[in-house]
Amino acid sequence: MTDNSPLGAGADKPLRLGTRRSKLAMAQSGHVADAVSEVTGRAVELVEITTYGDTSREHLAQIGGTGVFVAALRDALLRGEVDFAVHSLKDLPTAQPEGLVLAAVPVREDPRDVLVARDGLTFEQLPSGARIGTGSPRRMAQLNAYARNHGLDIETVAIRGNVDTRIGFVRSGELDAVVLAAAGLSRLGRTGEVTDFLSVDTVLPAPGQGALAIECAASSADLAAALAELDDPYTRVAVTAERALLAALEAGCSAPVGALADLLVDGQAVNELRLRGVVGSTDGSSLVQLSTTGPVPTSQDDAAALGRELATEMLAKGAAGLMGERAL
Repeated sequence: MTDNSPLGAGADKPLRLGTRRSKLAMAQSGHVADAVSEVTGRAVELVEITTYGDTSREHLAQIGGTGVFVAALRDALLRGEVDFAVHSLKDLPTAQPEGLVLAAVPVREDPRDVLVARDGLTFEQLPSGARIGTGSPRRMAQLNAYARNHGLDIETVAIRGNVDTRIGFVRSGELDAVVLAAAGLSRLGRTGEVTDFLSVDTVLPAPGQGALAIECAASSADLAAALAELDDPYTRVAVTAERALLAALEAGCSAPVGALADLLVDGQAVNELRLRGVVGSTDGSSLVQLSTTGPVPTSQDDAAALGRELATEMLAKGAAGLMGERAL
């Protein structure tokens, strides 16, 4: 009987890793490819796949949120054209499709958002009327709320494009600053361009921001087991809680929702997990922000329950009316 699993009879063939074509996707997939080679002893080749989110010039909220970056990769996996795929976890819809398994969530990079501003300015140093570019309603809501509460005058401007395009708006003088994810710039080796790391007390990141997701076919049990060696249990628990919050709010990836689960350390021991969530109107006039702290969940189910509980509290405070739905 022939063994068709990627780690079976064809052990001399490279494993095929499906990735988006952007510089950032290629960089993070390259890091994963090296790690997978190490745990499997197999060469890994990158298979570049163009997604609808890469080719459309519309804003993400108009084309269905960030799940548009994922569908083509998942289709390639299900068709057997690639053996596994790497996604930015914040791009993954919260529902796991049949036939695919989230084999690993490696150690998370810095989850914060960062500012890249002209003249090396920090957020607090931006001039009155500063134009700040971002493609994220979540960032807009929190930046505008912070500015309102601290007497700052800013204008958030909707932009799209890759890292070069976005930073280009600042270099050309079209914008005073742009907000990006710290993890992306770190993986590209471009942290030196950051002018300010935004505290999570100012802007909560997107659920799963800074984490990667490694996905493969559920039928590839041997490969899934090998990839699982790259899984970081603390990161997995944290992002499970964040994504459960997002799912329970019935919000898509492009909704103005921020969430972060922190592991609280007492001395050397990790003893508690704090989950924070925020939903806001993009103009910053209304914000629902809550947190909960409890023992570190010992299972994915416990982590998900924590996220659902906080979402229920946020909905009770009026969160649904801030997500582009009919106000309650």
